[in-house]
Amino acid sequence: MHGIHDIEPAGRWEDAFLSGNGEYGIMVYGHPHRERIVHDHHRYVLPNGSREMRPPAVAERLEHVRDLILAGEREQAQREFSDGRPLAWTQAFHPGHVLHVDSAVPAGRADHYRRATDFTTGEVRVTWSDEDGDRVRRAFVSRPDAVAVVEIAGPRLDLTVRLSGEVPGHPPEVTVTTSARVTGSGEASLAVLGTYPAGPGAAGYLGVTRLVATGGQVTVDGDVAAVHGASRVVLLTRMDRSAPLPRAGALEEILAELPADYDRLLARHVAVHGELYARAGLDLGVPENDRRLPVGELLARAAAGRLDPALVEAMFHSGRYLLLSSCGVLPPRLTGLWLGAWGAAWSGDHTTDANLNLQMAGAVSTGMPELIAGYAALIAGQIGDWRANARAIYGARGVLAPSRTDGEHGLLFHLDDEWPWQMWLAGADWLLFPLHEYWQLTGDDAFLAGTLAPWLIEAAVFFEDVLTRADDDGHIVIVPSYSPEVGPRGARGVAGVNATMDVAAARHALITAADVCSYLGIEQAAAGRWRALAVRLPPYRVDDHGALAEWVWPGLETADDHRHVSHLYPVWPLHDITPDDTPDLAAAARTALLRRGDENLSAHGSLHRALCAARLKDGDAARANLLKILGRNMVFRSLMTSHNPDLEIYNADAAHCLPAVVVEMLVDSRPGIVELLPALPPEWRSGSLRGITTRARVTLEELRWDLRAGTVSAVLTSAQERSITLVCRDAREGADRRKRVDLPPHTPVTVTVRLTPGSPSN
Repeated sequence: MHGIHDIEPAGRWEDAFLSGNGEYGIMVYGHPHRERIVHDHHRYVLPNGSREMRPPAVAERLEHVRDLILAGEREQAQREFSDGRPLAWTQAFHPGHVLHVDSAVPAGRADHYRRATDFTTGEVRVTWSDEDGDRVRRAFVSRPDAVAVVEIAGPRLDLTVRLSGEVPGHPPEVTVTTSARVTGSGEASLAVLGTYPAGPGAAGYLGVTRLVATGGQVTVDGDVAAVHGASRVVLLTRMDRSAPLPRAGALEEILAELPADYDRLLARHVAVHGELYARAGLDLGVPENDRRLPVGELLARAAAGRLDPALVEAMFHSGRYLLLSSCGVLPPRLTGLWLGAWGAAWSGDHTTDANLNLQMAGAVSTGMPELIAGYAALIAGQIGDWRANARAIYGARGVLAPSRTDGEHGLLFHLDDEWPWQMWLAGADWLLFPLHEYWQLTGDDAFLAGTLAPWLIEAAVFFEDVLTRADDDGHIVIVPSYSPEVGPRGARGVAGVNATMDVAAARHALITAADVCSYLGIEQAAAGRWRALAVRLPPYRVDDHGALAEWVWPGLETADDHRHVSHLYPVWPLHDITPDDTPDLAAAARTALLRRGDENLSAHGSLHRALCAARLKDGDAARANLLKILGRNMVFRSLMTSHNPDLEIYNADAAHCLPAVVVEMLVDSRPGIVELLPALPPEWRSGSLRGITTRARVTLEELRWDLRAGTVSAVLTSAQERSITLVCRDAREGADRRKRVDLPPHTPVTVTVRLTPGSPSN
């Protein structure tokens, strides 16, 4: 259940099996006689001059630009609210180096071949047999020791080891030098240094490997270390990127302090990784024979047009594993933490208008709140840049977030006349939401008071300064306004007025900051102003099709076909529109969801749609959007996913977000409310989900359902005495559809509900 295996090596880097510690990532091809292991580092980005770019200083033009947009001159407004710059991209994430392990003798048999990833340990294992006996190659990346570890074991090992920069697409202007030297009996040190093109100062990246052989001889010829007659070889690798150039000696000293004992290092790693991973799990009643299928056979089931329980179960566990492995010093990039070729799509950065939040959606709810630290660190390192964006572009206090970042800064420079990202006002609220949700789920008041509250206040202050125009009815007019990556239907220019996402973000930012200030007993006068301003925001608009409009402003119509569904921000993640509290708007949101075309079937679009469908209790729509990914050849043999169908563009959005989608289909929660089976698909007739943290600050220790028996049960615990409302819409007895559950502190409470025959859940 908690791993995958294949019976053939990876034929391309996208199918390599993965391990990582949130800083380093490795991609293991698994060839028995000529192994290739790509080593990646979260902070490896190629300098391109964007580090010195600044946001456009256009604040003095704001009022004129507003007048132009309100007069219908949107294209001209876009041009005048920029400084004529061409679209510039973030520094591109790039691969590190390759570790080559080759047989020094002619390749023999490779019987009983198998490569496997164990999600519980983070270990990738390759095994086979030849004329001399059994061979084992193991690898993982340690969290506590910050080192990539490889062990090769077997009789009479004769092999060569070297490091290289031989990665597809390697730009010639990035020079690579390699070296190797014997450092002692049975030991050697290998290094690979990449130097970036000349800039303000020499900068580059470095990988150093310590080789330790047991029983045998180690020699060096040029940059190649040869091992003769050993029974075991351990390879320890550290990496770095810096300006000036990193020194190999510094990494060698660190490696020398580590034990060359694979099992000892693995045990230290598993104590951290394994405990985090084990907190949550999904069991869809899959027969053991199906769980034992090689990954190729497992993926073949995806074309059957159904949410195959075996594949969903594997993707749930793999998704949590990959998210855990790629979260650490930074949150996951578009490719997670892994890349096997230069030239990543969209610079392989953190794309913040959809992808990053979708990838992080299940981190806290599936029992890994520690992963939010890297996300918070990304924002903490850039909050000053967000302030600079707000001052330069709007002349405002507070914060304005960019649409993308390479992890080194958060200045808003990715814009031109066609893509006026400086007009997207919702970014800070959207990006701060996962941190506020973390507090909702965990009750971490120290984090709220010391870190999050000041940022929430700055998000509210920004809107307080910017929301200065009103219509004849006294409603706030948000202008300029921007719905990510799409303009009004049929309009020239994407700038608009009162984008639904901006309206929702402004309302949420103002009310959330006010609520937090009231909770902490601070900024009471400001909180009153923010609440009053939020009341003046316009209501959401329902268009002539009965759909939630993407633009609240009359005359601006929703585009029919686009990958983004940003106007459903009030549905997911905000819970601002729900079937219970706002049934008419929920019906309109569902109509908007079903009317929106898929454009290029990008993974993030289908995921966002599935999450919204689950919130709207539409199991059919949630299922259909999951099938757009699982049924359209979007999963590699590593269980990493692609951005588009037919394995186009290696991308972690679906892999990392799918556990969150599954959870939302099985349980919804808000403060004081936990709902069971809101969007259950017909294929999951029975199963269990465990270890889910809810927004009611109640842990769903176990959810178990059996539609054949017509029952669903939940085991709930709370750290404090608490009462909640438990909802099960398909309960047989009316009293069970919404019932009060009282939870003593630290005491499991089990609730069992009988389901109505013929209901959607039964």
